Amino acid sequence: MLAAMTRPPTGASDEDATPTREHVRVGERGTGAERVGVPEASEASRNASTSRISGTPRAPEEPRSSGASRSSGDACPGALRLHQADDGALARVRIPGGVLGAGQAEALAECAVRLGDGGLHLTSRGNVQVRGLPADCGGELAERLDAVGLLPSPAHERVRNIVASPCSGLDGRGVADVRPWLTELDTRLCTSEAARELSGRFLFALDDGRGDVAALGADVTLLAADRDEALLIVGAGALRLDASDAARAALVAAEVFLETAREHGVRAWRVAELPAEGAGPAAGTELLRGVARRVRGARAAALPPIGPAGAGPDPGAVLYGGRGAVSVLAPLGLLSAAQWRLLAGTALREGAGELRLTPWRGVVVPGMRPDRVPAALAALADAGLVTEPGSPWRGVGACTGRPGCARSLADVRADAVAGLGAEDGDGAEAGDGAEAGDGRGLPLLPVYWSGCARRCGRPPGAHVDAVAGEDGYHVSVVGTGTGTSGSGTVSPVPLSELAAAVAAARACGNATTTPDIRLQ
Repeated sequence: MLAAMTRPPTGASDEDATPTREHVRVGERGTGAERVGVPEASEASRNASTSRISGTPRAPEEPRSSGASRSSGDACPGALRLHQADDGALARVRIPGGVLGAGQAEALAECAVRLGDGGLHLTSRGNVQVRGLPADCGGELAERLDAVGLLPSPAHERVRNIVASPCSGLDGRGVADVRPWLTELDTRLCTSEAARELSGRFLFALDDGRGDVAALGADVTLLAADRDEALLIVGAGALRLDASDAARAALVAAEVFLETAREHGVRAWRVAELPAEGAGPAAGTELLRGVARRVRGARAAALPPIGPAGAGPDPGAVLYGGRGAVSVLAPLGLLSAAQWRLLAGTALREGAGELRLTPWRGVVVPGMRPDRVPAALAALADAGLVTEPGSPWRGVGACTGRPGCARSLADVRADAVAGLGAEDGDGAEAGDGAEAGDGRGLPLLPVYWSGCARRCGRPPGAHVDAVAGEDGYHVSVVGTGTGTSGSGTVSPVPLSELAAAVAAARACGNATTTPDIRLQ
């Protein structure tokens, strides 16, 4: 089914990537455009991107650590500020909580077909990117998005960064449905004058108690404790408060973050970038004190154990209490307009008329009759989407890579597709439901493919880190309790052995030590 993806189009770029070329910023009314100067990629970096893997051997450098004040303005792209990539302009449309109406989804498909490269690109925050746009299309794009309610506040569109448990209220696993929090928090964000100053990278997470999005490293997390109480988590601290006050407290925490940054004279985009001497352990203590002063009844609470970031909902049927939903994954986050429209049509005809986009580059269609779920899954599988929990595609991610990114040293998406070949040793086609295990019943570790040392979009938690360097790919296992962060790489791995190296690393499953994956 996925054979056509052997050389996939470029896809979603990282929500935390720092754009390196110029942006086109559209006026608040969605008409006209002005260019915002951002340094062009150097001639040297452009030359480096013209070859697949070339140059002097050098291990990839680690990305800049947190805790440093930002020296430049936030150039994070949005729907009104387009980023100029090598394959055209890029628009990032924020979808708070990933909740999207079927009509809104159709409008996005029209934007992709009429203005872009025809694809919809899911991001690691459950947002949507449209790529391959002409630089002068900003006004028309804004008008199309505004007409379907995707631009409720031009001044706030880049700060509506909210992830939410995608199966909340659907499968009986959560403590409480977070949808009321989502609606209230987004409304409060879009009406807060102070919130306009948040970075496009500041992230809220609304977790229904199952611990899925709480593990994504958000700046402000709400975790349902029971039906009446919630935990507000910032850094290494937490407050317990009434669930009815949760959304307001989350916004207050963001506003206190902005005040704290000003008081310390730093430009910070994320909570972790505040100076430790001013904000305490993990830059959270001072913020929580500020929230407690403003939210009646908020009181200190122990930080609950939060497991490693998971892979999101299993692909397949979601059945509970006489209701049904379908969950699918988009390989590498890329959906054609036809696949996207099939999902929107399924939601409109069979479901509740909405899609829920997940931070794991998946889509949940809720509100279906249970007896209609099998046929819907079969149609989605025929269209090339992942519908089986055992698919080797589960947990596979990649940055944009070549040719869309000037910094990338490889076509990482094509290499990621080829890399699945070693994981389905019986010759099964990637994505057809081959068992995604290591032969011992342990799940495969996620794997993320990066085209350069910036590792745009790399997930939190334990995973296999495959990074293209000038001398080949560097493969390592990170986040398994050893404190490694990629520096333990024992590569480069020759391209001829890359698939086997990645498969061996993924098969470590729940290992607690970094294995020796040297295959030379």
